[in-house]
Amino acid sequence: MSTLGLLRTLFNPKALTSNATQLPSLNRSPFLVGLFFNHEQIRTMSRVKRRTTHPPYWHVLKNVQKSEDKISSDNLRFVREVIQEKYKNKSPIKGSDLDIQKTEWNPKTKRSGVIARNIGVQHLWQKDGTKIICTVLHVLDNHVIRYIPPEEYAKSIIGSKVFRNRKPLGCLVVGAEATNPEKFTRQYCSLFSEVGLMPKKRLARFIITPNAVLPPCTPITAGHFVTGQAVDVYGKTIDYGFQGVVKRWGFKGGPASHGATKFHRRGGTIGTGRDKARVWPGQKMPGHMGSERRFCRGLKIVRINMKYNVIYVKGTVPGPTNSIVQIFDTNLPLRKFTEAPPHPTYFPPEDGTLPQEDICDPSLHVFGTPSISV
Repeated sequence: MSTLGLLRTLFNPKALTSNATQLPSLNRSPFLVGLFFNHEQIRTMSRVKRRTTHPPYWHVLKNVQKSEDKISSDNLRFVREVIQEKYKNKSPIKGSDLDIQKTEWNPKTKRSGVIARNIGVQHLWQKDGTKIICTVLHVLDNHVIRYIPPEEYAKSIIGSKVFRNRKPLGCLVVGAEATNPEKFTRQYCSLFSEVGLMPKKRLARFIITPNAVLPPCTPITAGHFVTGQAVDVYGKTIDYGFQGVVKRWGFKGGPASHGATKFHRRGGTIGTGRDKARVWPGQKMPGHMGSERRFCRGLKIVRINMKYNVIYVKGTVPGPTNSIVQIFDTNLPLRKFTEAPPHPTYFPPEDGTLPQEDICDPSLHVFGTPSISV
């Protein structure tokens, strides 16, 4: 059958009924498959959208619950007592109380990361007088919620894509910022009832090797990292909303005078009458600017405050002030660990004392110390 006859058969109901005997041969036609199931076109169209404004569908709902029922003071006190008893914090503080299998660190070990909050930018000075810009990251009350073994994580939606052609690794679920369980759904709070922790506002998954496993309820502090170490910071950039081509892509714009009418900040032509006579994919046009996931790799830690769990990294990180970021060991091959870090994580001394409150990099100038030596 010719192409014209095939199209008439497809889009004519009477012809489709009369030629029912020819349908099996039509379904096997490559033209029909390419007409209705153009997988290449679907793939190229999906890559245009680079961001999502809603959480993925596999996340457990944690919508804020608002109750209009008025509860008496006695009942409210009783509810709070039940909550405290159910989510009693059993998080160990001493490393000796943890049932951790002692394993040795090797260069291929992947440790867990932490969830932190960007609290601003501060200037520091090196010993040679150079001023550097440092981003201050506050490590929140991080606790291990769950460990997903490699066999189970490889069957999940994300794990099946990540470890499609390589050996699977385990996954550690870490939570931060404890909150009131009355404000979240029962399904979301059930994630924390097994480990005995208050529900966390933030959850993150970190891919780790089997020799860096941490049991549930284990706290992770700023001592998880060391000064001079290179880390990768993962966050979401500043959301600028809908912007034009001048601000979004840095276009020059049109002339300011001499016949220019309503063309001062426009982008000009977006296509041509020749060649394909269409707009090419990826054309720089006005649209949503920012709010994209970004990595900043190889940032150096120059200072760690153990008392307040604050980390100073050299440079800037994605996101505005008060945004949530994730910090983990760098993946750059030339800036990885050469010596064993706190493995699998840092545990404070059993007596509760801090060995040093403020730890600075040797290249950093500490105010209060003599700057000139004779």
